[in-house]
Amino acid sequence: MKLTKTKNTIKNVVLLALVTLPFIAFSQKSDFGNWLIYIGNKQINSKWNLHNEVQYRNYNAIGDLEQLLLRTGLGYTFNEGKNNVLLGYGYILSKNYIDETDDKISVNEHRIFQQFTASQFIGSVKLNHRYRFEQRFVEDDFKMRFRYFLGLNVPISKSSNYYFSAYNEIFLNTKTAIFDRNRLYGGIGYLLNKSIKLEAGYMNQFFETSGRDQFNIITFINF
Repeated sequence: MKLTKTKNTIKNVVLLALVTLPFIAFSQKSDFGNWLIYIGNKQINSKWNLHNEVQYRNYNAIGDLEQLLLRTGLGYTFNEGKNNVLLGYGYILSKNYIDETDDKISVNEHRIFQQFTASQFIGSVKLNHRYRFEQRFVEDDFKMRFRYFLGLNVPISKSSNYYFSAYNEIFLNTKTAIFDRNRLYGGIGYLLNKSIKLEAGYMNQFFETSGRDQFNIITFINF
């Protein structure tokens, strides 16, 4: 029985990987970035949790580093698990191209952030709201930014572990220009078990004067 379940799980993971391969192949032939993301949540007890996160962002499919992001934080859950407040810290290493050349410059950022999250169900659809305020120490500069995230999670069917995931997140600076960026994402996920789920999807990141497309592969782990 366990062996059959394991084989089915492996088959589903392979299927999800095969779905992502055309996007990765596309990214190697165009200016289409790829983000590999791990998001973990460690439950200390019924109220307190530790957030941990690693994002490896590439300008292409893989190997041309755009940004390495490390984030952690301590959270407190209340309102029967529907709300969470968290105080966190992040380190971000960015590799930015200089003008139209092949040369890069490294930019280091230390970030403190506070966030509030809320979840709700409308039928089988789960909605997630996240309000995040960031204090950013970018080299010798100090910046602040507000972010609002609205996500939804829709089971594809009652008998399937697959689900549809989508979100929109807007970033606003406290100084001009106020608008920083907007991220719109849509993808397909698979629930391995109660603790682990995988997602693969497309994200468009829109700036004030430009845009960029990304392919995201995300692993979520609760332990």
